Amino acid sequence: AGRCGPAPRRRSVPSILRALAEKRQLSEEIVSLLQAQFSDLPRELHSWRQMADYSPEMRQFACLLHLYHIKAYDYLRKILPLPHPYSLTNWLSNNKAAAGFSSDIFLRLQDKVERGDQACYCCTVLVQDVSLQKQQEWDPRTKQLSGFVDLGAGILDADEAPLASEAIVLMAVGISSPWTAPLGYFLVNSTSGPFLAQLLRQAIHKLNSIGILVLAVTSGASACGAETARALGIRIDPKRTRCTFQHPPGSAHSIAFFFDIPHALLLIRNALQCFHKVEWLGDPMWWQHVVELAALGEQKVLEPCGPGTGRAGSKGSYHLKVNLGTLLFSEGVAEALEHLQMLGLASFQSCSGTAKFVRLMSSLCDVFYGRGPYGREPLLAGNYTKISNLFDEARSCFVNLTDSVGRYIIKSKRKLGFLSLLLNAESLKWLSSNHICLKGTPSQHLHTSAFSLDPLEHFLRALQQACGSSGSPTCAVFQAAYHKLLASWSLAPGPPPSSGNASPWDLSLSQRRALTLGSIRAQYHPAPARPLAPEYLYSAGLLLPSSALSNALTDLSLYTHSLTCMAGWVAEQLALDLQCEPCLASLFEADESRLRCRSVLYIKKLGGLSLPSASVHHITSISEQVLNWYGKVGGANDNTKLWHLCLEQKVFQELLGESPLFPTLTKHLFEGELSINNHYTVLVKEITRCYLNIRTHPTQHLNLKYPCGRHKLKRLKGKHLFPSLGSCQS
Repeated sequence: AGRCGPAPRRRSVPSILRALAEKRQLSEEIVSLLQAQFSDLPRELHSWRQMADYSPEMRQFACLLHLYHIKAYDYLRKILPLPHPYSLTNWLSNNKAAAGFSSDIFLRLQDKVERGDQACYCCTVLVQDVSLQKQQEWDPRTKQLSGFVDLGAGILDADEAPLASEAIVLMAVGISSPWTAPLGYFLVNSTSGPFLAQLLRQAIHKLNSIGILVLAVTSGASACGAETARALGIRIDPKRTRCTFQHPPGSAHSIAFFFDIPHALLLIRNALQCFHKVEWLGDPMWWQHVVELAALGEQKVLEPCGPGTGRAGSKGSYHLKVNLGTLLFSEGVAEALEHLQMLGLASFQSCSGTAKFVRLMSSLCDVFYGRGPYGREPLLAGNYTKISNLFDEARSCFVNLTDSVGRYIIKSKRKLGFLSLLLNAESLKWLSSNHICLKGTPSQHLHTSAFSLDPLEHFLRALQQACGSSGSPTCAVFQAAYHKLLASWSLAPGPPPSSGNASPWDLSLSQRRALTLGSIRAQYHPAPARPLAPEYLYSAGLLLPSSALSNALTDLSLYTHSLTCMAGWVAEQLALDLQCEPCLASLFEADESRLRCRSVLYIKKLGGLSLPSASVHHITSISEQVLNWYGKVGGANDNTKLWHLCLEQKVFQELLGESPLFPTLTKHLFEGELSINNHYTVLVKEITRCYLNIRTHPTQHLNLKYPCGRHKLKRLKGKHLFPSLGSCQS
């Protein structure tokens, strides 16, 4: 009988994985992880026939392979009866705020859709990563090790499995109504564009399955964000831009892609800073003009006084103060540059090109943020022509922008910020022209603010507060905080819990903070906070134990001057951190005889300190009264924190029913969604808190070694002597 050849080798799952790695269709890292975690998977192919019989490990294997390498998954589907990719969403979902998609949130969204809530019919999906501290911990509740990678189908806790270093968080945001829904999180050890693209497609499919239409997705303007866009099919090229992708692939439904605006603006700021000078059709934009504006700080400026000015004498002087809360790309900065050029300051004599570029960027921000002349709904039909013309002008500028030696910026390594804005412009135009959001409702009701990562950033900040630490949390701490936050989450339109989205300190999100004049000033001229001169407090006995006798002996004029100086110091301290331009301006008494420019303030001085506004002075005066009535100076009370909260509450009670504070900000104070942390309440709270901290902890704010050291003496009532006001003279 003839000899038979060797029996054909029966293929197993490990052998298929090794073959894919040899062909470089699957990375060695993924193969090693799969083999370490799933060493006891059924090796024979016939064991994979019935999906209903898949073990938890087999489900984990399928989900991991699909998310990390879709091509390898598609290849294995030709050999194994693996489920369709969009059938995996059920395996990637969990209850009780575990990793994966949140089943509870999706059920609540589905209920709103079934009840006919039209505001939930369309949304955008946001994606952002959070840094985690690598740490393996024992969870006594689940009796498992935690800290490993977890994509929702189970923890990958093999000895050779990597620890999680990031959490990918997904959120849905209403476009016609400001509702937000945290869709879930995924614990990973590394992030890639293709991985995020698969997560986004899974989220879109799951939302579509409950009747919610996804119109757009938003990612950060970063290397990973750009990789995600390309993995979805987006083309980031000014000559051949493709701003949408199909979902499912090959279908007729398109979804727009956006990069986060603050991220993109930060990249553009970095580009301008690195190039120093860029030119737009021969018109130069100098970064040094911005640096000079930020560094101007506060300056005494002379101006001629002639017959035309209405003032006698040859020259007059006034105090000019730059509002460091002003955003770089704003109309206020453009106006300030032109104003300083008009005043004749040497550093700003060739700044017309800089002002022109800043004004163009400001107009783009007005559209993307839904503010300024376009209002909160810039996609209204009446605005379309104006917006299209603006986008055309921006394209012409960015495409022709060159550095000092004539090289095009759009082709340089600093191009991503400019390309991101161009892509966002195309996406907005596409949405405005092609999409119907709700039944019979045209796309003019789309709010452009829904296309930024701001809602997700607010959620992550609330999550960080729930973690109780400013550093990176461990997986266990992150999951506990997420569970706590999700339990109180509301899908109703409005601000997220604990975010205070109307607060003037709200723009302290990292990207926004880096875009203010204050951040630029800090880069070039870092300076510590200015200490309060001790004679301001000593002059009226404010550091002495309060008593009826000491109050009676104190000269009231000195007391008033000292209180004014302290209120001015409070205003200057708060101005260092305040990120809201109008609110910062409201802290100081303006010189109304001068032209008011948004980012340039004309203020009055009292010696070396700026005069506070009447509202700031009134709040500090009430705070001093409350301290005298209810408190003990020096923090003698054991429970200092509770004591301070009680004092703040008393101040609010005293202010109730009085004349409105900050009269110039009546409309601005309550901008944004209704929230207890609006501009008004936060300003009052911060002014009160700052003043009480000075009064109860003076040695932390004063340069004092000896509280009763020698000072200049000034006459008080009778023969009693106290330190003088020193430089604090009107």
